[in-house]
Formats: sequence, C-alpha cells, structure tokens
Amino acid sequence: MGHRLSRIYTRTGDDGTTGLGDGSRTGKDSARVSAYGTVDEANSAIGVVLAAPGVANDIQALLTTVQHQLFDLGGELCIPGHAAITAADVDALERQLDGYNEHLPPLKDFILPAGGEAAARCHLARTIVRRAERETVALSRLEPVRPEAIGYLNRLSDLLFVLARVLARADGAGEVLWDHRRRLAAP
Repeated sequence: MGHRLSRIYTRTGDDGTTGLGDGSRTGKDSARVSAYGTVDEANSAIGVVLAAPGVANDIQALLTTVQHQLFDLGGELCIPGHAAITAADVDALERQLDGYNEHLPPLKDFILPAGGEAAARCHLARTIVRRAERETVALSRLEPVRPEAIGYLNRLSDLLFVLARVLARADGAGEVLWDHRRRLAAP
C-alpha cells in the first residue's frame, strides 16, 4: 500500500471491476472482493460497538487492536499470496477469549442477540464476522487462502460472542435467554 489516493473516485471501477493490491483487476462480485469487503464491513461494525456508551477501556483497547488486524486481514485477502495474519494473532484472540470467558457463568441455553445497546451491537458485529468467515472459506475453495485468515475470523466471532455476554452484564440489562419452551405452552 505504497500510494495514497488524491481523489476518492477513479472511474476505473465503472465497468464492474476493481483493482487488487497486486495491480490485477477482478470483478466486484468475485469471491475475493466479497471476502475482503465483508471483513471491511465487520471492521465498521466493531467501530459501531466502540461508539456505544459504557464500553470498558480494556474492551475498547482490545477491539481497537482487532480493527487494525482486520485491516491487515483485508490487505491479505486483497493481495493474492500476501501474508499478514499470523498464528500468534489467532493465539492472542484465544487468550483474550479465555480470559473473559472464565469470569462468565456456563451457558445452559442459547442467548438472544440483545442485552443492552453495546451487547446488541457486539452480537451484530459477531454475525458479520461469521459471514466474513463463510465468504473467506468460499474463497478458499477457489483460490489459496492461508488457514490463519480463516482461524482468525473463527476465533474473532467467538470472542465477540463472549464480549457481548460481558457487555450485557456490565450494562445491567443482563443476557436474554432463548425460551425454547414457549412453543410448548402456546395453545
């Protein structure tokens, strides 16, 4: 990424193609563009989590690091053959996930994506990361994708689930459990 755009528009994409980081062009509907585009969307969704009131400083710092790593991952997916996400990045997410999860009670039921504003935003970000993971897996069926990229997205969605639980409890709203018995009680 050695150059900066002096203009936002270039008109080169008006034909339905976009430039990749290696200088080649591909369709805007390609699996590669879908994958890194959804990583970008996930990054924006995490920004929306960070904008919610009441997000603790430690979670803000963690999610800001994640945003930088998602830019790295987007670059990796945009430049065929480029490596940016490492096994150490995946391991770091696991450690964070385990650290937050150890303070939560075990789950006995599914949780509805709610629990206060920050938690709900975190659940939304989680589902977008899951879509980014699916689209990156789809890309890997067509072209080489490093396993670290897929592992990172998988771990990140798990981390966001745990953080949503933490945020719901911190907000005071608490977790909203799925009532699987409600259909049995219906007339």
